[in-house]
Amino acid sequence: MHRLTADGVPARLVAWSAWESTSDGSAAHRRANGLPALDPDLAATALGRALGGPERSLVLADVRWETFAPAFTATRRSALFDDIPAAALGATATEDGGSLREELAALGEPERAERLLALVRTAAADVLGHGGADAVEPDLPFRDLGFDSLTAVDLRGALGAATGLALPATLVFDHPTPDALAAHLLAELTGTRPGTEPVAAVAAPDDDPIAIVGMSCRYPGGVRSPEDLWRLLLDETDAIGPAPTGRGWDLTALGTKEGGFLHDVADFDPGFFGISPREAMVMDPQQRIVLEAAWEAWERAGIDPAQLRGTDAGVFVGGGSGDYRPPAGQVGHAQTAQSASLISGRLAYTFGLEGPAVTVDTACSSSLVALHQAVQALRTGECSVALAGGVTVMSTPVGFVEFGELGALSPDGRCRAFADTADGTGWSEGVGMLVVERLSDARGTGTRCWRCCAGPRSTRTGPRTGSPRRTGCPSSG
Repeated sequence: MHRLTADGVPARLVAWSAWESTSDGSAAHRRANGLPALDPDLAATALGRALGGPERSLVLADVRWETFAPAFTATRRSALFDDIPAAALGATATEDGGSLREELAALGEPERAERLLALVRTAAADVLGHGGADAVEPDLPFRDLGFDSLTAVDLRGALGAATGLALPATLVFDHPTPDALAAHLLAELTGTRPGTEPVAAVAAPDDDPIAIVGMSCRYPGGVRSPEDLWRLLLDETDAIGPAPTGRGWDLTALGTKEGGFLHDVADFDPGFFGISPREAMVMDPQQRIVLEAAWEAWERAGIDPAQLRGTDAGVFVGGGSGDYRPPAGQVGHAQTAQSASLISGRLAYTFGLEGPAVTVDTACSSSLVALHQAVQALRTGECSVALAGGVTVMSTPVGFVEFGELGALSPDGRCRAFADTADGTGWSEGVGMLVVERLSDARGTGTRCWRCCAGPRSTRTGPRTGSPRRTGCPSSG
């Protein structure tokens, strides 16, 4: 700009703040921070005056300094607007948190925690525009309370001003509930971290079996639960069926018209898991369905997933390479949404689990290897409870086409292993998840067990009638 002016070029630079727009989802946020969107008529008038004025470089914005200046300087003082009188009147110096520290020092430990929780809830209510702190549940994740990336920064600013702490922009993501955030602030202000000291791993006794306390599954043939699977086995149901017609496959190129498919795999409620519809669109279906299966497994185990947030719970999932490709024009999130290696990471992040998170790909043995690793982790004390299982969803027909070209595909989609009539492989989809923990821990919490595994000498199964049977261990009632 300066170079053009020096060369005699009639140039003018105008920087705009946002204009009013019915599709602008951040308008309320800017307005609350003293920078409302420009009225189009006012903006056009201002532009006309700017073009006829002497200024070559200017900013056009509707700034409410009494609100904007305090918000802008909430976490640190700024000299940017020192020459603007209205801004100087509105700006306030950041508090150093000294008075809050003195107040906390005079309180007992329970009262300190209550004081910080009240501070967090009040600040969150102010940012969200609620009438009071009672509208902010202390154990509800911030994302469920309505926070997004913009309001998260606002809350960080408000708490930084109140405490004098230099807080990161990721504050509400690192400490995802008011309870957790209050505990973090208390630790930062007092230098103590009650209840968060590292706990040494404690190996399980050699004679402490591992208990399966919850399970969930979805398989071809309409199987939506362990009971469905048991009935399918008892009735010797043939679960192989026609290939799906809604995946855009060229069915004539498959080499077979049948396989084991989950025909409702596209059904997913992203909001339930705090995932945006846009991200859900590019997510590998394997990640979507394993989220649902994990929730069902926790539910069947009688475990509230919210109570596991921040604990050492582990995740071990067998998952093959993902081949999902999102619809044309859907970009972003692709790396974390489609990488099969991150299936376990998706579960750990969604549920806030801080134990081991491992995705295993050993082909057909992946689920068993994942379960083996989960049991080993429980025995060595790496985690106190774990999700273990596996998932396969075929987003493309590549497996069918390649094996068909090799002559290794069963024409009717059915495997006949070890039989004289074996004529090739068949492909199927499915997901199965188990919740496993030490039997002693299951007894301590009153969790009901489906099966206890301590090795060949004590492995037991129920009779082949009715439904899968829980073992007679003391925790099964």
